[in-house]
Amino acid sequence: MPTLIPPERIGEFIGLEIEPTHWLEIDQQRVNNFAECTLDRQFIHVDPEAAMQTPFGGTIAHGFLTLSLLSHFIEKLDIQIEGMHMVVNYGLEKVRFIRPVKVGSRVAVRAKICDINEKKQGQFLIRLQATMDIEGEVRPAFVAECLFLQLTK
Repeated sequence: MPTLIPPERIGEFIGLEIEPTHWLEIDQQRVNNFAECTLDRQFIHVDPEAAMQTPFGGTIAHGFLTLSLLSHFIEKLDIQIEGMHMVVNYGLEKVRFIRPVKVGSRVAVRAKICDINEKKQGQFLIRLQATMDIEGEVRPAFVAECLFLQLTK
């Protein structure tokens, strides 16, 4: 169910914590595909045997792979200004990678609305604090302040 925000009541939604998304498994194929796409083929990501000899005990996802999944998860959070027509990524304020995501782990995102500003009529800049949790771990993979622009009709 989307979180529908009436434009005239945006202030009431500042500080709202959004229900976490579904879990998504980070498998080796996803990591390998990202490595090929970005040309970041460091062994810790793509060589399970060599990675087994590290303190991680196996391959881990690229930090930027986990961060890039924010687009997917933000869509699943389904925060909408009433009358929304489209959403575009606007940027990031802060990102802190806290814990590596081991291949085979599942991740989900929870978020809090930090701010909503109407930049121009019908253009709403939303700032979220997004936290990627790792199933079974106390510490998250990352915490990021992300910005996206929603345009209404």
